[in-house]
Amino acid sequence: MSYALSIDLVQPFEDVVPQVKQALADNGFGIVAEIDMQKTLKNKIGVEIEPHLILGACNPRFANRALQVEPSIGLLLPCNVVIRHAGELTVVEAINPETLVTVTGNPAMAALAHELTAALNAALDTLRDTA
Repeated sequence: MSYALSIDLVQPFEDVVPQVKQALADNGFGIVAEIDMQKTLKNKIGVEIEPHLILGACNPRFANRALQVEPSIGLLLPCNVVIRHAGELTVVEAINPETLVTVTGNPAMAALAHELTAALNAALDTLRDTA
């Protein structure tokens, strides 16, 4: 099992960012954090990298259910979604929620992780359909 759900798009980074945000919103996720790694690394340590954005995506219904099953799950929230430029592609990656079962060692997370994976895959599928 890969720790990431991923899709490669042949679209400019700047065009993909709003599409990703909309696809997440359409699937019940809000963006609670946004980190521009390109800007951060340039400003903090003078390193230049390709465009690289980390979105902290949260679906409150899933988050609430996860907290009921695993009180320390906040350590692994929100679901990170990365949009990054890679050569001619824009890569969109999301944490694979199935890894939550492995990381927590809590089998009660399995059903929730499966549903969350389906929701994130639905968002990625939306992007695939518009590519």
